[in-house]
Amino acid sequence: MDKIRNPFSPGAGAPPPELAGRDGVLEQASVLFARVRNQRAEKSFIMTGLRGVGKTVLLNEMERMARTEEYRTIFLEASDQKPLAVLLVPQLRSLLYDLDRMAGAGKKVRRGLAVLKSFVAAIKVSFGDIELGLDIEPEKGTADSGDLEIDLPGLFIAVGEAAEERQAAVAIFIDEIQFFTKAELNALIMAMHKMQQRRLPIVLVGAGLPILPGLAGDAKSYAERLFSFPEIGPLDRDDAVKALQGPVMGEGVSFEKSALNEIFTWTKGYPYFLQEWGYQAWNQADATLITLRVVKDSTIHVVNRLDENFFRVRFDRLTDGEKRYLRAMAALGQGPYHTTEITRQLGVERSTALSAVRSKLIKKGMIYSPAHGQLSFTVPLFDEFMRRAMPVA
Repeated sequence: MDKIRNPFSPGAGAPPPELAGRDGVLEQASVLFARVRNQRAEKSFIMTGLRGVGKTVLLNEMERMARTEEYRTIFLEASDQKPLAVLLVPQLRSLLYDLDRMAGAGKKVRRGLAVLKSFVAAIKVSFGDIELGLDIEPEKGTADSGDLEIDLPGLFIAVGEAAEERQAAVAIFIDEIQFFTKAELNALIMAMHKMQQRRLPIVLVGAGLPILPGLAGDAKSYAERLFSFPEIGPLDRDDAVKALQGPVMGEGVSFEKSALNEIFTWTKGYPYFLQEWGYQAWNQADATLITLRVVKDSTIHVVNRLDENFFRVRFDRLTDGEKRYLRAMAALGQGPYHTTEITRQLGVERSTALSAVRSKLIKKGMIYSPAHGQLSFTVPLFDEFMRRAMPVA
């Protein structure tokens, strides 16, 4: 088989050749963009799901959809290294300059730039590395208190009014939202609340781990009324087959049924793993029919590749204590795992003695709590990797 023609594309955020099984959430995005563009209120939304389900791919596709609807777009990836304000400022500067270049008289865009300069001057007290380079006087008294929860809503109002004046709309896309601090998440929710109250043309589409609804609810009790939280999970068998069979048929190739069943058994329908198995099976095949034997031969390559890259890079970032905790979870079999069982597995009398390790693993995005007293891995199949490559000593 010609490796150059291989249609599969395993990688972080790499678009698959066929976006199967996501029609519902894409329709939700389409309705959101159209309604806000027509000055009708609609909930923004934050997608939640484990690693490898394709949340970043969906964000990229939704950004493309928004641009088709003539939205101005901002795309951020949250991290624990850069604050929300530092990520937002350069993007908002570019956005406002873009609006300023549009034809037609108006003062709201210039005001937006002045408010942005006030915002930057205030937050430089906390984050001194921000430079704006705006030859404009700041608007004193707006978004300049230095308190993000007070200033960000004021900044968003100024940007929203500038967009409204230019008959434009803005879509903000944020990946990995769970990395924001509680104060940052609170400020973002408050800002979007103002957008909905005033029907200003700014929407937010975010993505992150399954802990997000709880984090948002803790930050602001009305978050569940302001946002919807669609859950992005693995594909069912039919959609997994479409994700594999559709791309290769366009190249005059097909999987036999038993080969597709084998891949689904291994991947459990997670899109990233489907791409890995499809990619290796294509490269291993020597005929236009990809057989069960080819898939079984490919599995050795896929597992080695996942263990050495996808799984190990996450494991190697952990401390020894965190690694021991994850080994204990995996040794219990398939999750979710009760905290008391993990405590017993580690030979510790009280689970409170492990609360610091548990909190750090949650903050690092390695585990989450699907229910009170329970924990699960955020990375699908990570428990199998742990039992296979990192057994309990």
